[in-house]
Amino acid sequence: MFEGFTTTDIETAGARVHLRHGGDGPPLLLLHGNPLTHASWHKIANRLAEHFHVVAADLRGYGDSVGPDDAGPNNINYSFRAMAQDQVEIMERLGYREFFVAGHDRGARTVARMCLDHPDRVKRAALVDILPNHHIWTHTSREWALRSWHWAMMAQPYDFPERMMAGVPAQWFMEKKLSRPGIGLSFFDPEAFAEYVRCFNWKTIKGSCADYRACPTCDFEMDKADFEAGNKITVPLLVIWGARSHTEGVHGDVLAVWQRNYATDAWGGALPCGHYVPEEAPDETYQYFMRHFAPA
Repeated sequence: MFEGFTTTDIETAGARVHLRHGGDGPPLLLLHGNPLTHASWHKIANRLAEHFHVVAADLRGYGDSVGPDDAGPNNINYSFRAMAQDQVEIMERLGYREFFVAGHDRGARTVARMCLDHPDRVKRAALVDILPNHHIWTHTSREWALRSWHWAMMAQPYDFPERMMAGVPAQWFMEKKLSRPGIGLSFFDPEAFAEYVRCFNWKTIKGSCADYRACPTCDFEMDKADFEAGNKITVPLLVIWGARSHTEGVHGDVLAVWQRNYATDAWGGALPCGHYVPEEAPDETYQYFMRHFAPA
């Protein structure tokens, strides 16, 4: 995976971020979801590197990145704001004040916050298979709770969810967590899946639970303030999602939600896959990215 890429760690003000980067062209930052690592981009990273300088990074606390041991008041140290700040700093260290960015799942939520906090840094952005955090928490339902059970479970006080998640083999947990009814696990490359299992240790479990605790607390407070103030994402935004994902299954037209209340310039559509879009539908993801980022 990531043939020809350079692997490195970069210290930010609050974390040590692990990443791979390679290629030549405009900078394109790729951010992964939970419980994955930057390896989730391996099916399209090398193709994108023919056109961009691709930076695939682990979020703080995930993969081989290390976040602060103390989550801080209201878990602020694992908020999407803190995660976005990390990535802005690493792009600066790599020589880029402005860049393109794409994220999936938790990475996409980091991108959404980055677009609001740092619109002068983000030239174009792509969000993969998410709805706005504010919309999620203000439109909960029985179906959402059953299909997104880990949101509430991982947000429980330390160290209840951590001990439960660490109490079973990492391989078993990953198989149960990543498998979807009617979809399964066959689309995961064995090498990438092994990376997810390898990185699912106490450090990652603790960091990811802090991330999920921040989501309905400090993250929601920020998003609610932006929503009530009428602040929207103004950078050109691509929104894609899996037609078989819970994102559409629970909430319907994903793009319409973003266009209605959360972004001023958004386009995109559904892909023939489930939630793990970059690995289930890499060709379609690559094509959308090229349409969105390459002309710019």
